[in-house]
Amino acid sequence: MKKNIAVIFGGCSSEYEVSLQSAYSILKVLEGMEDYTVICLGITREGVWYRYSGPLTGIENDTWKDNRELLQPALISPDRSLKGIIEFTEKGMKTIRLHGAFPVLHGKNGEDGTVQGLIELAGIPLIGCDTESSALCMDKDKAHRLVKEAGIRVPKAILLKGKAEEQPVLEKISGMSYPLFVKPVKAGSSFGITKVFLKEELMPAVKEAFKHDSEVLIEENITGFEVGCAVMGKDNLVIGEVDEIELTEGFFDYTEKYTLKSAVIHMPARIDKETKNRIRKSAAIIYKTLGCKGFARVDMFLTDKGEIVFNEVNTIPGFTSHSRYPGMMKGIGLSYKDIISRLIAEEVE
Repeated sequence: MKKNIAVIFGGCSSEYEVSLQSAYSILKVLEGMEDYTVICLGITREGVWYRYSGPLTGIENDTWKDNRELLQPALISPDRSLKGIIEFTEKGMKTIRLHGAFPVLHGKNGEDGTVQGLIELAGIPLIGCDTESSALCMDKDKAHRLVKEAGIRVPKAILLKGKAEEQPVLEKISGMSYPLFVKPVKAGSSFGITKVFLKEELMPAVKEAFKHDSEVLIEENITGFEVGCAVMGKDNLVIGEVDEIELTEGFFDYTEKYTLKSAVIHMPARIDKETKNRIRKSAAIIYKTLGCKGFARVDMFLTDKGEIVFNEVNTIPGFTSHSRYPGMMKGIGLSYKDIISRLIAEEVE
């Protein structure tokens, strides 16, 4: 008997387009797997949910929502006796039991525990990080505090809430030196983040960050480069290769992440074996400290002195076949299909 797997894509998020590309890649693999019946649950930018029954290219090029004949209003029912979705057809309501739900959503309203909470409330097996770890990893301040308690260095930072006046802010950062990073506490893909080099640039950057969240961090710049490590599993973790981001200018912002305009991703990272093992070990500690399961990408800095500094965890990292996470798992011999198969098999009975 085939298992019903819902892949949830789109979302009321600034990272809507990224979600479509990740979901398309996953769905292409699932399309060829005989054990599963795939249900495409799309969420528009406005937050409207539909079951989509058209070609996958419609997701890839964002035309999936344009043909009403291919759409049925649908939602995940919180009723645990159903463990599935309700679809609204011309003939009335139709219920579909799910054996698993795979949210492929990035950023707010999808990667932050909101959709995960709905799935768990419904009693549907959740593929990926749970509600608590998703929310925790999205909150950079709380994640940093916990990881620091676990013995891993984090950047020095101050937290701003509500209205921020210039003089109190300057007093708080008096012990920090430029350049500084100003970033929303809860945002993905580097939205709202500014690298500040001069005092007069600080408050405009703070105001920009507050457009994306009600809390803002001002963080020290770490001299060195960024490395990432893919992690998968619950108790027995699979740790991927380590990659490295080489930047010629600026920082790894939204444009660089998705166009690699001036950045280069080195996979594997250009580091020695001992340093690689330390990074992989740190990634596992961070993953477990923040309660992750399923899969996540742990991002860190490697300083000029060889010290590891925690940056953030992406609980639903970019997941196209050429994204960093699959690339790091490929580095240890796992194909893209292997990754998808393992993630589903871990949760779906």
